[in-house]
Amino acid sequence: MSGSIAISGPFTHADNSVSRTMQMVMLALVPATLFDLWLFGWPAIFLFGLTILFCLLIEAGCLMLAKRPVLPALKDGSAILSGWLIAMSLPPWAPWWIALLGAVFAIALAKQVFGGLGQNLFNPAMVARVALLISFPLQMTQFAAPHPLFTAHAPDILTGLKITLGCEGNLDSLSAASALGHIKTELTRGIPVTRTVQTLPGLKDMLLGIKPGSMGETSAIFILLGGLFLMWRRIISWHIPVSMLLTLFLLGSLFSAINPARFASGLIELLSGASMLGAFFIATDYVTSPVSKKGQVIFGFGVGFLTWIIRSFAGYPEGVAFAVLLMNATTPIIDHYSRPRVFGRTRQGQPVAFGDKK
Repeated sequence: MSGSIAISGPFTHADNSVSRTMQMVMLALVPATLFDLWLFGWPAIFLFGLTILFCLLIEAGCLMLAKRPVLPALKDGSAILSGWLIAMSLPPWAPWWIALLGAVFAIALAKQVFGGLGQNLFNPAMVARVALLISFPLQMTQFAAPHPLFTAHAPDILTGLKITLGCEGNLDSLSAASALGHIKTELTRGIPVTRTVQTLPGLKDMLLGIKPGSMGETSAIFILLGGLFLMWRRIISWHIPVSMLLTLFLLGSLFSAINPARFASGLIELLSGASMLGAFFIATDYVTSPVSKKGQVIFGFGVGFLTWIIRSFAGYPEGVAFAVLLMNATTPIIDHYSRPRVFGRTRQGQPVAFGDKK
């Protein structure tokens, strides 16, 4: 009609955005991160800050090379979150160059090479974790025993800086194996799991995280609370975390019941390693996980199954990062075969005839 004004339809508007989602995820990580920074002291604090800084610098450098706007990309929080998750997956007393290489692997190779945020096939933080573990197994498996900040045996700020810069070389007396690493090592010596678990921290310490490991492998209870917060805020759904953790728990419980000398229990599988971090903060990545709920359940089952297989039979004591990357590669296939039927069409994409209930 002449003179009429075209207006948009009554579409629903949501306040979700990339930056808001990143902020919610980081907020959920705050309790576990603060606890772990306190638990491992100044070296962990320096490493955490450097990892995030390196990720921001490499993101900015890649964007400048590609002649793309820098500030808008840095403000969305994705590079900060990637650095945050990388730091959570590193030994807390690792040297600075491990953080730098991790940032290069994650941001330059796993993210920007594919075109940037939203176009990467693999989870950047897990690409960094796996690449570093394969390339530098000694540095990536040298965990510090907990030395809480401001306690008698904790390194002071200067010593912490020296550890991060690699200037403090005598760390053997301070290092310890993670729970899964200890179980794996003792098995190679012929010592059954039933004996090894007696030397592991108690259930309370495993829940709180008073044990050696990366920051993402310690405070299970705080990571769980952060994950539940994300579910409550509807940033993530229950499908991937529950299917992954349930699969891991059932497999551990079943095989432990069959052969307790060879396999760890389901509870140890849940509370050790990066099970909680992987379930709530890694496997649920929007870009690298399936879209449909059915697909997410399949994905979570696959991550849990592969994690247990790698932990139980492979050379590495931890398998979450490998499992996530393997399942990332299957995400397009899972999406293809699990996509919901479009209203008015069959599952093959053909129009539904009137009265057809297929």
